[in-house]
Amino acid sequence: MWEDPDEIERLVEICMRRQERLDGERPLQVCAIVWEAALRQLVGGLDTMREQLERPLEAAKLPNVRLQVLPFHAGGHPCVPGAFTINSLAETAAVDVVHADTVASTVWVESEAESAAYSAYFKRTARLSLARHDAVLLIDTIHQDM
Repeated sequence: MWEDPDEIERLVEICMRRQERLDGERPLQVCAIVWEAALRQLVGGLDTMREQLERPLEAAKLPNVRLQVLPFHAGGHPCVPGAFTINSLAETAAVDVVHADTVASTVWVESEAESAAYSAYFKRTARLSLARHDAVLLIDTIHQDM
């Protein structure tokens, strides 16, 4: 996957379009928890990492973004199995849809019970994570160290 320049370009384009949704007339409300390992894992060299760390620092300043970091010192945590995204719709009666990528496929969870389980995982992980101010300080420290 990572050797194909066309595939890399496609993934970058998708990410850029997603990021554009944080600004504008009706920006998305985002609550994100990033594991400290994802911030420290060197991918693409120091210059690339510095640039990559600038985006969450910018996004954290937006009023519609709540960014937290799950620090190493939190130890074991509920989300050890892997990353997932909970998509909540504005309609209060709508069931949250969960998206998770696996090695071989993409999983979409649409049942109310399973969606509630992911929401509970997210809330427990949020309680173990650094609040916005401390998360930004940690990201900035990692950024400066690079």
